Amino acid sequence: MKGLRAVIVCLVIACATVMSPVAVVSSAAAVTPSWSQVPVPAAAPPVTVSDLAARGPGEAWATGYEDTADGMRPMLYRWDGTAWSRDTTFPGTGEPGWLGKVQFVGKEVWIFHNRAGAGEILRRSAGGWSTVPLPQTLWTYQDFTAVPGAAWMVGEDDTGLKVLHYDGSGWTTQSTPDGVLYLMGITARTATDVWAWADTNTGTTVLRWDGTGWRDAKVPLPPNSNVHTIMLEPSGRATIGGSQYTDGVARTYLMTWNGHAWRTTHPPLGDTYTEAMVRGPDGALWLPMRSDHAFQSKYARVDGVHTTFSYGPERTNAIDVKPRALARAGSSLLSFGTVEIYGSKPNLMSERLGG
Repeated sequence: MKGLRAVIVCLVIACATVMSPVAVVSSAAAVTPSWSQVPVPAAAPPVTVSDLAARGPGEAWATGYEDTADGMRPMLYRWDGTAWSRDTTFPGTGEPGWLGKVQFVGKEVWIFHNRAGAGEILRRSAGGWSTVPLPQTLWTYQDFTAVPGAAWMVGEDDTGLKVLHYDGSGWTTQSTPDGVLYLMGITARTATDVWAWADTNTGTTVLRWDGTGWRDAKVPLPPNSNVHTIMLEPSGRATIGGSQYTDGVARTYLMTWNGHAWRTTHPPLGDTYTEAMVRGPDGALWLPMRSDHAFQSKYARVDGVHTTFSYGPERTNAIDVKPRALARAGSSLLSFGTVEIYGSKPNLMSERLGG
């Protein structure tokens, strides 16, 4: 009997341990957060989303343009940590044009603005909005980047490639190495650490500005490849995303610089465009993908050699859900893009993971 009582006592203790509050809390904490819808005030469809950038959990900006009877109109939305609202206080808000890349420069927000064909930078500080006009009108405004003490605009005019540099007081034109035909994008970590990806006589090349001039960065890109984006991080890490073509078929590649060497991988992403790639609060790379569900968005999470996928919430009668841009907002991820509901034109949508 003593042996039987001992067995019963052990079983009771084991059951109490399994059902203890500590065990329940630990199990709940391990649940993976899911994507949820975030309402966005409607624009005039169809709309196009350009960029999304966040500075902590309580401030994010999304840009693009809407189509009106008179043509394109710039579109600007602000996230305050709780909800999206539309900003119509910036100069030229009712004029033809569009808004592009968003950059945080110190305590200010800088946004590229195509204003009726002329380029300018919108600057928002504690005192409100101001503008920095470009020194000349370009045929094409390809990309823009800004950091404390400097900004760059790349594009073309009737004489060819233009790289415009702003040093805080005025603009100058910078030259690029021989053989550079076109600059497809540009990004900066500091005023003396700027990267650009270019179309050259020998194919796609990564260039780097060190404060004195543009030079070939000697990045060993995969053969027969292009570059979609370069993501620079304060730690010194750099990640390049692009497509490599084999027998006419494109597949996405990622290259990571750890400060000593480049490492190239081919995650199972198909031919996903990587421009919206961000470093998430969990340390992994996140990017939106073309979804295999018309009524849901799809996101990829790449953590080293491991790639997993998640879906946004189901949307009734949706026939195309396209998250266009991602941003880390504190402990959450924000996406901004478009959703097309059956019988209507694409309008704005936003989703959030965690937070």
